[in-house]
Amino acid sequence: MNKDNIKSKGAQTYSSFELMRRFYPYLRRYRHLLLLDLFFASLTTLCDIILPMIMRYITNSAMGNGPVLTSQVVLKMTLVYVCLRLVDAGAFFYMQSQGHIMGVHIETDMRRDAFDHLQRLSGSYYSNHKIGQIMGRITNDLFDVTEFAHHCPEEFFIAGIKIVVSFVILSRSSLLLTVLIFLCLPFMFFVSARINHWMRATQKAQRFQVGELNAAIEDSLLGERVVKAFTAEEEEKRKFEEGNEEFRRIKKKFYYSMATFGTSTRLFDGLMYTVVICAGGLFLISGYIDPGELVAYLLYVSTLIQTIRRIVEFAEQFQRGMTGIERFYEILDTPIEIKDAPDAAELEINRGSIEFSHVYFEYPDDHNKVLKDFNLEVHPGEKLAIVGASGGGKTTICNLIPRFYDVTSGKILIDGQDISRVTLKSLRQAIGMVQQDVYLFSGTIRDNIAYGRTDASEQDILKAAALAGALDFINEYPEGLDTYIGERGVKLSGGQKQRLSIARVFLKNPAILILDEATSALDNESELLVTRSLGRLAEGRTTITIAHRLTTVREADRIIVLDKEGIEEEGTHDELLLKEGMYYKLWNRMAELE
Repeated sequence: MNKDNIKSKGAQTYSSFELMRRFYPYLRRYRHLLLLDLFFASLTTLCDIILPMIMRYITNSAMGNGPVLTSQVVLKMTLVYVCLRLVDAGAFFYMQSQGHIMGVHIETDMRRDAFDHLQRLSGSYYSNHKIGQIMGRITNDLFDVTEFAHHCPEEFFIAGIKIVVSFVILSRSSLLLTVLIFLCLPFMFFVSARINHWMRATQKAQRFQVGELNAAIEDSLLGERVVKAFTAEEEEKRKFEEGNEEFRRIKKKFYYSMATFGTSTRLFDGLMYTVVICAGGLFLISGYIDPGELVAYLLYVSTLIQTIRRIVEFAEQFQRGMTGIERFYEILDTPIEIKDAPDAAELEINRGSIEFSHVYFEYPDDHNKVLKDFNLEVHPGEKLAIVGASGGGKTTICNLIPRFYDVTSGKILIDGQDISRVTLKSLRQAIGMVQQDVYLFSGTIRDNIAYGRTDASEQDILKAAALAGALDFINEYPEGLDTYIGERGVKLSGGQKQRLSIARVFLKNPAILILDEATSALDNESELLVTRSLGRLAEGRTTITIAHRLTTVREADRIIVLDKEGIEEEGTHDELLLKEGMYYKLWNRMAELE
């Protein structure tokens, strides 16, 4: 894989300046911690800056170029250095504790902002992004931001102090020699910047591949029963090994770039030492510099080189942090497609009527045109069933009502109010959904029934469970409502999970009910129990039911039959059978299969 291929794996490219500019507001929130951290960072440089001065003083005194060297002078210099070391220890403790805590604050803020933004993104985003990739961006990527937020300002601040102080002090000893040494720095920074660009690209590709690995592992583990049922363990191992090998190749690229970066810096280190040895030795012979000055000069050059090496060692951490920030902003820069209009009002439910007026819809990612000039009116309290072949738009209709997607053109009205002009919260609070693919959260039965109604009393929860026909099996568990049901309700049967989802809607008590293939995945006994629960749930509510099993909708007030061109037929079950049209064919086909 070449560098171009690595670079292409990133969805968007940001300059370092742009990332730092946008990251600055997070730092600014904790500027009091940052300023104290930088103050203590400056204190830790005192030992490195003053030690060469102490050595120069002692060396010159020993050579007879200053005050007479006595044990009292040595002890005084030693005491000064010990005091500086104590100051250094206290300052270092603050930096390591409060500095990292500042980074944790920033990481937490960024993760909260990312999660808030993800909650507001539409279904099309999740259709095109793997959950493992998203998880990596708001967990692992932001772990590195903690270190970056702390060390980036600190390391560059310390380096700046040492470089400036070193230049001033070295210039006083020998301006010519100092200029010769500092002439090496621009070339070193130029080479480092070029190699850093390569490191950044490989680091981003590495993060992308970690996300792919996470997604593959999550997919395999969540589907472990299917894997075992089809004895596909070897296939899963093969897919994982491919991803793992790709990660190894990218990681090797990164370490090659990192090694190149470190090697180039060491070569420049050697060049600076060579200048000091050669020019410093010649200056010493000519009397241009005395021995004490040369000793101090070597120590300051060593301090300068150590500073540069610290920046080099920080380079990997810096690139990880910048990559984490970049991937964070790729989330935040994803536009929110479904949002409240500036003048959005609260939805007021009076009767619960629903109207589709000249609705056109195509999915934004693949532009598949599903609805064309679709018109439908659902009367208040009516039980409407939608049937038809797959691809006709049945589920799309149900997804448009709560604005999981927005219509391409046209309007959807609830009690005469355009749903694009009301708040999403009030709209979705008025709608209850029971779907074929029940999603239960890891936790207890109580947690799942009361989801969205955390203030609900136990009496209300029990009443909702009873109405949903779930109380009988709940009471069979020793812990009742506090029974842990496992991840995605794995400890429950399909019928039990569906009845809990119905209880959740009973507790919500919405005016409009949408049932999307709510019984199609159940056995006959479970279907009977769930159908009874759904019948109780639908009482007094405007209800839209999508079904493939036509027996579940024969009691509907009205049935519409959809095809790719729109509404083909509508009427009651008996009326549609008498027409001997599309519904009649579907009914007979189902009877033959049964």
